[in-house]
Amino acid sequence: MERRGAALGTGHTRAKFILMGEHSVVYGHSAIALPLPALSMDVEVHAVGGAARIRSEYFSGPLADAPSTLAGPIAAINAASGAFDVPLDGLLIDIESSIPAERGLGSSAAAAGALVHAFADMAHRRISDREHYDLVQVAERVAHGTPSGLDAVATNSRVPVLFAGGITAALPMTLQGSFVIADTGVRGRTRVAVAGLRRLREERPVWAESRLDRLGRLAEDAVADLAEARGEALGVRMSEAHGILSELGVSSRELDVLVTAATAAGALGAKLTGGGQGGCVVALAPTPAIAADVTRALHVAGATRSWVYDTMVPVT
Repeated sequence: MERRGAALGTGHTRAKFILMGEHSVVYGHSAIALPLPALSMDVEVHAVGGAARIRSEYFSGPLADAPSTLAGPIAAINAASGAFDVPLDGLLIDIESSIPAERGLGSSAAAAGALVHAFADMAHRRISDREHYDLVQVAERVAHGTPSGLDAVATNSRVPVLFAGGITAALPMTLQGSFVIADTGVRGRTRVAVAGLRRLREERPVWAESRLDRLGRLAEDAVADLAEARGEALGVRMSEAHGILSELGVSSRELDVLVTAATAAGALGAKLTGGGQGGCVVALAPTPAIAADVTRALHVAGATRSWVYDTMVPVT
């Protein structure tokens, strides 16, 4: 076992959930994402000597032997090492995560972001949001091919963000309520969903574009819902968005079951969140008591785990 002293550098990011605009954001429309501080990614870098090593839930061993499943984090490590002039020899890179992978909650971007912060910390650098974004996108392109950039921004944010075409704006929020996020227990298939939607857009361009446009408008209208505490209006938009996403083929039976269960239990609205075809749903509950009812109903309907984001609790 490696002998470790104090960490040379540390990095922290958190999960995110997409409130509105998944998939349509890929085609230049607006999307809204919120931080999910109940789930986090933490990195510590230690000097232990020898060849560079990595320790994570999925692999522990020499960095050179890391499997292809860690291609994104390895890309982030190499990019950050080069950007901050931090040699890798002799380092142990320790990654601790509570963010489930392939659930649409931003685990790959969060890992890359925490690694970037840890290497910047080693170099005693305060990095700009733009530097962070650019380095995380290096890893996200390896992990996802053509990422929108939303996850790179949202996993590094403490506030709701509006994202469109690479431009980000922090969103004010006076909405009082709880977002309940529930896992179907089925891994999301973002690449498959994105590819399927691309084919659909080629085969039925007018039909598909009209729905993508509507998803973008729903996201833009939801900005005022958050700012002006219009929970009922936001819930209606969420449910409409789920219906459109289902039409576009990115939902699944498991997601639809959870959405139905949430609304039946008192949620103002519910929808899938993330890439779809598995993964998670998000439901809006107006009070803590209803949030508890919704959570119970989601588990009865098959959710394997859940988390709650209270809109009135500051994110740290």
